[in-house]
Amino acid sequence: MRIRGVVLEQTGGPLTPSELDLAPPGPGEVLVRLRASGVCHSDWNAVDGTSENPCPCVLGHEGAGVVEAVGEGVTRVAIGDHVALSWAPWCGECGECRRDLPQLCSTVWPAMGTGGLMDGTPRLSRDGAPVFHYSFLSTFAEATVVPERSCVPIDRDVPFDVAALVGCAVTTGVGAVWRTAGVKPGDRVAVFGCGGVGISALMAAVAAGAEPVVAVDAAPGKLDVARSFGASEGVLWQGDAESTAEAVREATAGGVDYAIEATGRPEAMEAAFLSTRNRGAAVLIGIPRADAVLSLPATTIPRMERRVLGSIYGSSKPERDFPHTLGLYRAGRLPLDRLVTHRLPLEQAGRGFELMQSGEALRVVLEP
Repeated sequence: MRIRGVVLEQTGGPLTPSELDLAPPGPGEVLVRLRASGVCHSDWNAVDGTSENPCPCVLGHEGAGVVEAVGEGVTRVAIGDHVALSWAPWCGECGECRRDLPQLCSTVWPAMGTGGLMDGTPRLSRDGAPVFHYSFLSTFAEATVVPERSCVPIDRDVPFDVAALVGCAVTTGVGAVWRTAGVKPGDRVAVFGCGGVGISALMAAVAAGAEPVVAVDAAPGKLDVARSFGASEGVLWQGDAESTAEAVREATAGGVDYAIEATGRPEAMEAAFLSTRNRGAAVLIGIPRADAVLSLPATTIPRMERRVLGSIYGSSKPERDFPHTLGLYRAGRLPLDRLVTHRLPLEQAGRGFELMQSGEALRVVLEP
């Protein structure tokens, strides 16, 4: 079928609205007509080379829509189902899946790097030449073919824009607090970086009963936004890791139990670690450049039992956590709809990145 999509021509290159050919779904695959696609910083990582992807490719890994066709053997969804898309479909057979760690599936990660689906080949093409996928989903398009396990059914009254954000930013932030860290009522929490992922983590900490919940960012306006989502206090970046950590420790009467870092910058990771108190943990969400190195004061780790916890996709299981998170949204405990500050047509994906990078937008949603 013919669809419109936005193509990243090469790393560092332009984003080009294009007419594309989309092959029908094969065995274990699903065709989804997209209704909303979030613009995420991880997409920009493919543009600037932080995490390179085969090109030309269609970016986008936060999506929601309606199932339009299914391939042979598909049993988890049916035509007409509303679905949120997960970029971590998991194989269910590898050692990590058997350890109940589907977010670390050792089959999915190598397949993702090919720019294809699970068999390593793309379903997109342009003028007979292949166009590669991004994170299996390629949601900067009118429709997409994805692995069956990327589809999580949602109730029909859930807005597509909210469901799309649950596909990555929300789950990454919320899961880091609830699943990776296991924040409990009364725990002290700091969130470093108040974009869509960081604000999602902040909302989760507030909902879990953490106190205080401190927001940290280099932009005063972002701190105001964080306070509107329930932050107890805002700490402005002080120019270096130690000074910022000291300000957080002062604001929390000695440090936090969990510091959630959502920027991918080593200096912010260091500040998060230094802001923790005895047996505190820095939970690192942000994706750094491949050559980034994090240096920490080693003696404080055994003597204070300080910890560093990595968190990919919030240590979450989409089929369990998407419905749970959306249930809390519908109950009014997670105001996820407030994350969406801008809506743009598909062809303006480049403008979406501009709004994201300028800090003007909390979250941009493209509506095909």
